[in-house]
Amino acid sequence: MSDLTPAMFFEQMKTKVAGNPDLVAKLNTVYQFKLNGPNGGEWYVDLTKPGGEIAQGTNPNAKCTITMSDADFISLVQGKLNSQMAFMTGKLKIQGDMGLALKLQNLLK
Repeated sequence: MSDLTPAMFFEQMKTKVAGNPDLVAKLNTVYQFKLNGPNGGEWYVDLTKPGGEIAQGTNPNAKCTITMSDADFISLVQGKLNSQMAFMTGKLKIQGDMGLALKLQNLLK
């Protein structure tokens, strides 16, 4: 198992988002992540602001909410878990705009 945690991943994502204004402008939405497990928690990714904002907590403006276990989330972002398979087997739950969930892959790579 990797030592990467969701908190570390979201910290790394801040740098990626800040350095990629085209991606922020292209997605232009708010994602909410609800991760269960010992390293879980809630984070949001707000791509409606210049440079984006990524923080722990909840954002009432989220258009797409992703719910999964912390371990499955890490497997997903590391490419060890296929997002479609995770969704079909119930490991990944999506509330809100499914189209935005599909675009999320661009952000999680």
